Amino acid sequence: MRLVDAQQAFFAARRPRKDSPHTTNAYRRDLAGITALLVDEIGGDAEMLEVEDLTGPALRAAFGAFADTHAKSSVLRAWSTWNQFLTFCVADGLLPGNPIGAVARPRTPPLSPKPLRGEDTPEKLLSAVAHGDRKARDPWPERDVLVIALGLLAGLRSAEMRTLTVNSLVGRSGEMRLHVHGKGSRDRSIPVEPSMEKVIDAYLASCRTRFPKERFGRGAPLLRDRSGGPIGRGALEYLVKSCYRWAGLHDRVPVGASLHALRHTFATRLAEDGATASEIMALLGHASLATSQNYIEATGREQRAAVASNRTYRALEGVADVETDSPAPTSS
Repeated sequence: MRLVDAQQAFFAARRPRKDSPHTTNAYRRDLAGITALLVDEIGGDAEMLEVEDLTGPALRAAFGAFADTHAKSSVLRAWSTWNQFLTFCVADGLLPGNPIGAVARPRTPPLSPKPLRGEDTPEKLLSAVAHGDRKARDPWPERDVLVIALGLLAGLRSAEMRTLTVNSLVGRSGEMRLHVHGKGSRDRSIPVEPSMEKVIDAYLASCRTRFPKERFGRGAPLLRDRSGGPIGRGALEYLVKSCYRWAGLHDRVPVGASLHALRHTFATRLAEDGATASEIMALLGHASLATSQNYIEATGREQRAAVASNRTYRALEGVADVETDSPAPTSS
């Protein structure tokens, strides 16, 4: 069977899993990227590659070329995608065995939480955003505060924020909860305190003022761009980065984290305040308890590092050295 046909059959077989469009697109990119490198290795045309061409040496060479230009996390994701595809080929009788064993699998990097640095950073960020410190052409502090609060106080991912609707907020005042459609189709419900209710109400009121002719149904997206349409991924990321910059806190954001740093801050503070791994798992929508446990373990390391950085310890070390060097007292 041609490789392109086998890949289409693979996606058809996954339809009952109800993968998200984001997951499906990521799988297609991984398959296409390695397929192109297989063409370079084997020769010919991608349309003419056969499943039988997927030998261990060919895959090893293609993944080696892929690794030269991609990060470890990308190589690991591609390896996982191809492992699933080749396992499907074996199950369907297209290959006698899975050749992915010939390709070295990158070690899974340990989770390293990336919360905002500085004990008072979340509070300073919220205050700056609420006071309109983000110098946009068309300031919208009500929306900006809501976005930051959804990250810091509900731990939402970017995609989860963008799929929120007015219907996502349910319950009576004082007992409201936010229903979130999470990663891997894992839904969760997050308690909403009265202060968050006020932030949401203020945002909705600002929407009615900004777009008086628009009628937003309860099933319509909650977060909007300045034209009244659903906010996009890039616009949401830019909004958060701008808030950091105008609040003067951009140097407290870990490298490689932006909007996600808000989520990590939420989880880290939960761990610091005594939340269990199962509670963190439920509130953040993790698939594995081990992922949630990492926040508790990381918090312990952070606390030890903070204590060790206390400059008084240097004086204590000096005292300890003096005591060690002093001669033992003689008995009279």
